[in-house]
Amino acid sequence: MKQDVVNLDNKAAGSIDLDEAVFGLEARKDILARMVNWQLAKRRSGNHQTKGRSDVSATNAKPFKQKGTGRARQGTSVAPQMRGGGIVFGPHTRDHSHGLTKKVRKLALATALSAKAREGKLVILDEAKMAAPKTAELAKNLAALGWGRTLLIDGEALDQNFAKAASNLMGIDVLPSVGANVYDILRRDTLVLTKGAVEKLVERLK
Repeated sequence: MKQDVVNLDNKAAGSIDLDEAVFGLEARKDILARMVNWQLAKRRSGNHQTKGRSDVSATNAKPFKQKGTGRARQGTSVAPQMRGGGIVFGPHTRDHSHGLTKKVRKLALATALSAKAREGKLVILDEAKMAAPKTAELAKNLAALGWGRTLLIDGEALDQNFAKAASNLMGIDVLPSVGANVYDILRRDTLVLTKGAVEKLVERLK
């Protein structure tokens, strides 16, 4: 499939052939949902912790005598019903991540790329390079391009001048091709790929 290529000055810079096996897949919401859930579960720290009755520091003595107080009998002060007692079935430190096969992960990334292409929200950029890290200059270029909230994926390595200029702008994320992922692609309005990124992604996904 043919796609026009533009540069940062919003001028035509030729065209590129996008591989149908990577950019022409049908929408699979189930695959995308599984991948996003996998990513979000993997990033959870899982460091939540509550004290059970064995973790509460307290005396083992009976809190008050068995009879004559008019209260319900109690044998320990660390029971869940007691003030300051342990928590029943509370959360404990654990790993929230779960497995997802590499085949499904590759399919999900290709599906996300295809979804952006199908929606007309995929832009191919000639190159993401700047002579100097000038945020004002990049902001002017982006305003002319009208991309909105954007994820830009470059080739094997980022141009440091471009990355520094973009880091001061809200609504634009910049990643190398190795960092391309489904969650970041879906959460931004526009996906911008450099020609180098297209080459690396096709090599990665085929």
